[in-house]
Amino acid sequence: MRIGELSRLTGVSVRSLRYYEEQGLLDPVRLPSGYREYDEGHVSTVRGIRLMLAAGLNTATIAELLPCMTDDGQALSPNCSGMLPDLHRERARLTEAVTDLLAARDALDTLIATTRTLDPPDPQACQALARPNAVRP
Repeated sequence: MRIGELSRLTGVSVRSLRYYEEQGLLDPVRLPSGYREYDEGHVSTVRGIRLMLAAGLNTATIAELLPCMTDDGQALSPNCSGMLPDLHRERARLTEAVTDLLAARDALDTLIATTRTLDPPDPQACQALARPNAVRP
């Protein structure tokens, strides 16, 4: 099948499929005409790539993990426990990112709570902030 058909079957854009190929995630057969030729196994591979991307993995990590995956006819599934350290590493990275985002949200909540206590609002102060070089009275 050609790239357009793979795109239709997987719901992934042609541009993304070309990117996956650039990253070494897909290896289609190149015809003498230069066209890419995909088979049914590529459909499962693309779905597996999408699943791993949705899990927060980057394409470099996915490239490391793809050889440890097997096509069961419907989807890619892990076929060796050797990928567990990589999966645990990525989980720890995501946990750290979540922690950082929660801390940022807490800081924003503090700003919001502090801003609400400014009653009545001082419109001149807000105007001075909008014009950083303005002289405050």
